[in-house]
Amino acid sequence: MRRCSILLALLALCPSSTPARAQDAPKKIIFAIGGWKSPKDALPLMRYFVGLTGKPNPKVCLLPTAMGDSSDSIVSWYDLMNQLECRPRHLRLFQPSKVDSFEDYLLDMDAIYVGGGNTLNMLAIWKEQGIDKVLQKALKKGIVLGGGSAGAICWFDQACTDSRPGKLTAIDGLGWLAGSACPHFDLEKRRAAYPDLVLAGTLKDGLACDEGAGILFEDSKLVRVVSSLPKATAWKVTRQDGKIDLSPLEAQFLGK
Repeated sequence: MRRCSILLALLALCPSSTPARAQDAPKKIIFAIGGWKSPKDALPLMRYFVGLTGKPNPKVCLLPTAMGDSSDSIVSWYDLMNQLECRPRHLRLFQPSKVDSFEDYLLDMDAIYVGGGNTLNMLAIWKEQGIDKVLQKALKKGIVLGGGSAGAICWFDQACTDSRPGKLTAIDGLGWLAGSACPHFDLEKRRAAYPDLVLAGTLKDGLACDEGAGILFEDSKLVRVVSSLPKATAWKVTRQDGKIDLSPLEAQFLGK
């Protein structure tokens, strides 16, 4: 009986393993970029993105699905990323694959970057190929996810897009970040259309991001806005009392 009491007392002193596991779980990081005006503006943002891995010379993979895996987008990727301390890679989905498994290939990366283009088509292809599920596994594993334009808005509940002919419209995203999103917000067409869609209730309240600005999320929470252009930033777009409120967020300037 005495031995049992001693054992129980020792167990009470031992910390539970469950909180330790939760504490050690990797952060779920998503970096959404509103686009950029030139490769020069892109470089500080991509250097920041690579740095989010916390690893020396990380493997960073481009998913150029939204651009139909165009050769030009892939060449531009290597031109940009070869200026940084990383190992750039890419994965095409439109052609017969040279990899044995999309999942094995992507989960071996330190960061995955989603390029711009047609968001609607990209999401449809991802669903058919199971890429959406693989990216969710990557996020949980601690692989840094990010992207520009289509690659910025795809993570949200909803988004403002030019994926369809004609005017800008609303689409549903992956739903990993709450609310709606809009890239290229410093462009006149976007700055008019996105607030109108929110005001009409077609899109939820959300975030808009200028070209040259990026929004960092950790565990689904917005933690920082950074920019490679002095005036670029992100904006909270909300509907209040039948009107739209545009609130700029303070951005950390990364320089050029």
